[in-house]
Amino acid sequence: MRTDDFDYDLPSGLIAQHPVQPRDSCRLLVLERASGMIDHRTFRDMPEYLRAGDLVVVNETRVLPARLIGAKDETGGAAEVLLLRPRYEDTWECLVKPGRRLKPGTRIIFGDGALCGLVVDVLEESGGRLVRFTTRAGTFMDAVHALGEVPLPPYITSQLDDPELYQTVFSAEEHSVAAPTAGLHFTQALLDDIQRAGVHLAKVELDVGLDTFRPVSEDDPAEHHIHTEHYRVSSYTADAVNAARERGGRVVVVGTTTVRALESALNERTRLVEPAEGLTDLFILPGFSFGAVDAMVTNFHVPRSTLLMMVSAFAGREQIMNAYRVALAERYRFLSFGDAMLII
Repeated sequence: MRTDDFDYDLPSGLIAQHPVQPRDSCRLLVLERASGMIDHRTFRDMPEYLRAGDLVVVNETRVLPARLIGAKDETGGAAEVLLLRPRYEDTWECLVKPGRRLKPGTRIIFGDGALCGLVVDVLEESGGRLVRFTTRAGTFMDAVHALGEVPLPPYITSQLDDPELYQTVFSAEEHSVAAPTAGLHFTQALLDDIQRAGVHLAKVELDVGLDTFRPVSEDDPAEHHIHTEHYRVSSYTADAVNAARERGGRVVVVGTTTVRALESALNERTRLVEPAEGLTDLFILPGFSFGAVDAMVTNFHVPRSTLLMMVSAFAGREQIMNAYRVALAERYRFLSFGDAMLII
């Protein structure tokens, strides 16, 4: 297995720049794993592929307004800070641009001094910076909400008129720097229809980080280092997953981040999902034995990415690459604001 096995040519014109409205009007490519058959539908048709007793599991994390624009205190030069994860109180691991030669002791000013950041360390393993923040008034998170912007992926070149378009309708606590994008296709009305049909709903949290979406640069994907992400699987969700499988229902997982959370909470000995919270560096490649997932809703992913490798592990590389060839030929919209795939 080589990283090149997961490469394909993605025309820029197929990278969606804006979500469709309403959300559930996007296209849906349905791939049947057992036969390889492909069907073309719209996302609002998804209840037709579910049955009473199934369980749909979503990632309810919300995107933090993690992009802060400021200036270096000494020179006045522009500086952009992207909050990645908290390390200590008001101290975060960040990406900073321009980051080259940005040494400990550098001060960055945001919003006329309402928020200040002090670079306290250079993180050699990631190239990021450890930044300690102080505020003139209120809490650090108050300042972030006043000054920050929701960060969009770099392949989306224009800002949204409404930042809520990059949040799922079931989003709750702000922990992520990127949206769990497979969930963006759901409307509340669609969720209501699904539950009225006797399908259950459960939620996990996985704090989506930027490394999830980065292409793999190593020739051998097994040599790729995937960074950790924080996840939480509640007792309710663990019990719901196990009960669904015991009664013969399917666990339909929305998004690769939700897959990662559930499979991280799987007890290898009992093959049951257990309540869990912590950091996961689970990297799912072809050959992985899934224990918590029976069907998957996902988007169309970047070439050579860990996400494309995960869905290939679930449905088979040849079937996934063929489905991508079909999607390209049919002019599906790709990546975060693009169309969806249901793998059953």
